[in-house]
Amino acid sequence: MAVNVQNSELRISAGLPKQFPKKAIPQIAFSGRSNVGKSSLINTLLGRKSLARVSSAPGKTITVNFYEVDSKLFLVDLPGYGFAKRPPAEKAAWSALTDGYFTNNPNVDLLKLVIQLIDARVGATKDDHIMIDWLLQSGVPFIVVATKMDKLNKTEASKVESSLRASAEIPDDVAIIPFSSETRLGKQELWNEILSYANLL
Repeated sequence: MAVNVQNSELRISAGLPKQFPKKAIPQIAFSGRSNVGKSSLINTLLGRKSLARVSSAPGKTITVNFYEVDSKLFLVDLPGYGFAKRPPAEKAAWSALTDGYFTNNPNVDLLKLVIQLIDARVGATKDDHIMIDWLLQSGVPFIVVATKMDKLNKTEASKVESSLRASAEIPDDVAIIPFSSETRLGKQELWNEILSYANLL
């Protein structure tokens, strides 16, 4: 692999756009609803157990977490959305911070890819559709990753993949990767996409 994943660290948990790092390396962002498995996926990609903190309370921490990998790229964990029980003020803080990442990021030109996570057990939610529509409208390259595939049997897994591929909102040229943090399904395929978009192959 073109990067040494063992040389990875949490660079900063940014609560304000002005805290976003200015280091000029490619950024790969992870988007998805709360409890979709973003932290577990990042830990799996980096071969670590707890570099990315897995919260027992979805959406508890509203920060953008920048994980620096081998001084060559940032994996950017965006705050989870879709947390219905959160107070309006906290939802507003999430919106401001996430919007700030895309609109007030000094290195937004280095954002090479958004990895849109969808819980395979739930399917694409209204919030997922809103996010995908925004990505399409903004022209930001993205791929879709269906998480927690190990929770499904083969028939269910096949239906999920077919449903996502048949979605009118997801263009035919957008990769859809089944993923499991438990079995490592999709890990190498996802790394291939990341390194390709980051021009690190």
